[in-house]
Amino acid sequence: MGNNWIKTSKGVFKALVLIVLATHYTTLPAQTPDQAADAAVIRKIYDQALTDGLCYPWLHDLCFDVGHRLSGSIGAEKAVRWSKAVLDTIGLDSVWLQPVMVPHWERGAAEEVLVIGTKKRAGIRLDALALGGSVSTNDKTLSGEVVEVTSWQELDDLGERGIRGKIVFYNRPMDPTKIRTFEAYGGAVDQRVHGAARAAKYGATGVLVRSMGLRLDDYPHTGTLRYDTTVTSIPAVAISTNAAERLSALLQTESTARVSMKLDCRTLPDVLSYNVIGEIRGSEFPDQVILVGGHLDSWDVGHGAHDDGAGCTQSMDVLRYFRQMGYKPRHTIRCVLFMNEENGLRGGQEYAREAERKGEFHVCAIESDAGGFTPRGFGFDAEESVLNKFFEKVAAHQSLLEPYGLKLAKGGSGADISPLKGQKGLLSGFSPDSQRYFDYHHTAADVFEAVSKRELELGAGSMAALVYLLDKYGL
Repeated sequence: MGNNWIKTSKGVFKALVLIVLATHYTTLPAQTPDQAADAAVIRKIYDQALTDGLCYPWLHDLCFDVGHRLSGSIGAEKAVRWSKAVLDTIGLDSVWLQPVMVPHWERGAAEEVLVIGTKKRAGIRLDALALGGSVSTNDKTLSGEVVEVTSWQELDDLGERGIRGKIVFYNRPMDPTKIRTFEAYGGAVDQRVHGAARAAKYGATGVLVRSMGLRLDDYPHTGTLRYDTTVTSIPAVAISTNAAERLSALLQTESTARVSMKLDCRTLPDVLSYNVIGEIRGSEFPDQVILVGGHLDSWDVGHGAHDDGAGCTQSMDVLRYFRQMGYKPRHTIRCVLFMNEENGLRGGQEYAREAERKGEFHVCAIESDAGGFTPRGFGFDAEESVLNKFFEKVAAHQSLLEPYGLKLAKGGSGADISPLKGQKGLLSGFSPDSQRYFDYHHTAADVFEAVSKRELELGAGSMAALVYLLDKYGL
């Protein structure tokens, strides 16, 4: 009896499964001919990205043949020549250089930051990188008592009496509870950007800043700062998260511990550089542009692979896919490799000015500047009426992107494309998985080997798929 019951139960279960599946598939809406055609094109884009993509070998060449490429440097100059030469091989309708004057800051000799004058631990080296734009210590060693703060309120409460003549140590970590790591970054990066200026107002002689990273390691994260011209500019360095933990623990037992700093950096006169641009001209709307891009400059440590060599080579490959497919776009599809995102944004500003002068309208500008990780989707920023129109016309087709793990959502774009907001088109930021991004951001660990070939190619395919939908359905 038991065996017969089991057989009967299995039969009933199988029948129920078949009924459920049949009901499910008969209630799914059938694809229209247009949707089927779109799905085929998008499938072809991904097939090409994953079998014939060049973004990964291009990234290898950018990292190893060019290297890091801070604005104004020889590396940046080489990057401009390299990227134009590569775009010239794709068979685009136009490739050109757009002149822009950029800042020129040099790090100089390696930073020396030591804990000194403590009872037990004198001479401890702190892994450090000068913040971009920092002044030097004028061929001297700057030393002083350290005061730790974790908020602007603590800084203000100490005031001049507690800060004058001392070195301020900003030790507010990125919030690990934030699932969106860019939100955690946004909640901590103000101390790096404005810390030196605000401490200088109270008479501080120097600044240490905890690195903007979630992982505990020995890699200091550089990044730009902003001085206040009404107060004296003071030297500023980022120290690694491990160094910040050690220094903070030491200050709990020795509140008068001292640190010495020696920085060799300097700011030189501005230098002529270029945005690198290539395009496929639109057949119906040549003055309406769909832009894909990243920033060509990087910090002067590591290879600048995730930030933002990945975004540059992905954007270049997007145009190559369309050329290889023989696709004739309705709108102009343009790749822009911006110069000077890291410490000035002058490339993005100059590009927007020139677009305005030429009377070009950007239907959408898509920036890839969040690393070469697994694609998750795109964020969109625009006036509410533009966003609503987009989600009615283009995002209505996002079911075509769902098989590739992509979601389209409001919010977020990119720094280089932000000056285009006045055109009232659509701005978009490519959103890969961000959980590991700040392990590499602005560090010597941001090297070619940290980038996955498949993830990079999937990102380029995702960008091309969105461009295709935008070109077909417009705004």
